[in-house]
Amino acid sequence: METTALQPKAVFDCFAQVNRIPRPSKREEKMIEFLKSFGERLGLPTKVDEAGNVLITKPATPGFENRRTVVLQSHMDMVCEKNADSAFDFMKDPIEAYVDGEWLKAKGTTLGADDGIGVAMQMALLEATDIPHGPIECLFTRDEETGLTGAAALKPGFMTGDYLINLDSEDEGQIFVSCAGGARTSAEFDFTEVPVPEGYFGFRVEVKGLTGGHSGDDINKKRANANKLLVRFILDAFKKYDLYLVDIQSGGLHNAIPREGFAVCAVPMADKEQVRVDLNLLAAAVEEEYSRTEPGVAFVLESAPVAGTAIDKDTTRRLLLALQAMDNGVFAMSQDLDWLVETSSNLASVRKEDGKVVINSSQRSSVASARENMSATVRAVFELAGARVVTNEGYPGWKMNPNSALLKVAVDSYRRLFSAEPKILAIHAGLECGLFSEKYPHLDMISVGPTLRGVHSPDERLHIPSVQKVWDHLLDMLVNIPTA
Repeated sequence: METTALQPKAVFDCFAQVNRIPRPSKREEKMIEFLKSFGERLGLPTKVDEAGNVLITKPATPGFENRRTVVLQSHMDMVCEKNADSAFDFMKDPIEAYVDGEWLKAKGTTLGADDGIGVAMQMALLEATDIPHGPIECLFTRDEETGLTGAAALKPGFMTGDYLINLDSEDEGQIFVSCAGGARTSAEFDFTEVPVPEGYFGFRVEVKGLTGGHSGDDINKKRANANKLLVRFILDAFKKYDLYLVDIQSGGLHNAIPREGFAVCAVPMADKEQVRVDLNLLAAAVEEEYSRTEPGVAFVLESAPVAGTAIDKDTTRRLLLALQAMDNGVFAMSQDLDWLVETSSNLASVRKEDGKVVINSSQRSSVASARENMSATVRAVFELAGARVVTNEGYPGWKMNPNSALLKVAVDSYRRLFSAEPKILAIHAGLECGLFSEKYPHLDMISVGPTLRGVHSPDERLHIPSVQKVWDHLLDMLVNIPTA
């Protein structure tokens, strides 16, 4: 990556180094060794815990020794997605970044700015010899993207700071002070394979072209869920015709609003044309229901060979009714902030595999008891339908500190630097700050970051001018940290 024209140069030089190191989630060994060697090369106290989290400590510059210790934190792993025609190998190839106007992008892959740009800011600060600051600790956590397991494994006492600035937000000018907690609920239906009668019409029905998005941050944006639309069609057909459900493969990641899915079914040959008519009617209804948010929605029905067996009728009925009944979307808005989603649920995936149908879902809330109730509500639906249901331990939310000294520093600094008001926000998604607050309840925290778009996809891009603003803001905050 050519960084000579990008500012702040020290940050983009470090980002180029980061993007030469393989760091898929759960496979961050080379990144851990890189960061450990980086700290040791600078002669700074560096340690790695059992989980692979790295902490590099830098003493205060002269005159700032009496300031409170600040922890700067980012996660070292990245989401590794590439275009279908790309031969890129995330375990050995460096990210190929390029400048497109005011944006930094990657060629056919995720850019890794989530959260490589946060890592780069920490590295630049650790290397600097001309930046005034009090004592700082730079924490680099692993495996944030697939389970927050690095933060979850962090033990009390590993870091000692009073304040923590998380560098994993995605909009410059916004300061996050709270996040939702969440959990995953999975259900499994056992079934018996039964023969499909002779003379039945086999078809593959697909929903595609939906907008999708993050199951927390985008859950209130009135977008359709592919699983729900697919089940809506199949259940209606199941009630009207002698339908057999042969296969269903719909949705994907637990933290994504599903964009597409398909099912293979069979109905009597006499009902073949009416099934097509029904799908066209549903497509017209959905296009009207989601006229603003889903302009690309498409329903496709094609004939398909039937392998000879299908899911037994009783299981199919219980499965479809449970999926129809399951809560999906916003469940409750915040009692304190009118614009903030408090509690939600997302039906993430439905898949037939190895003699069972597996459903994965996620529930989120900024109120712990409300999240537990949401998970219990989802479990009840599937338990009534006869499935085996499990909710994992999940992760805690991060409650806003109304007396935050760090937030005051951040707001005053932003006003002074940019003559503008920053937005103070909470997010309906998980941040590692929730886990930090559980193990370090004394920590005063905020989350900031430069502007990113298209994260977790090959469309990921970083707004270059916003990096300079966040960098300037960060350095000014460090100068104005209160004394101990």
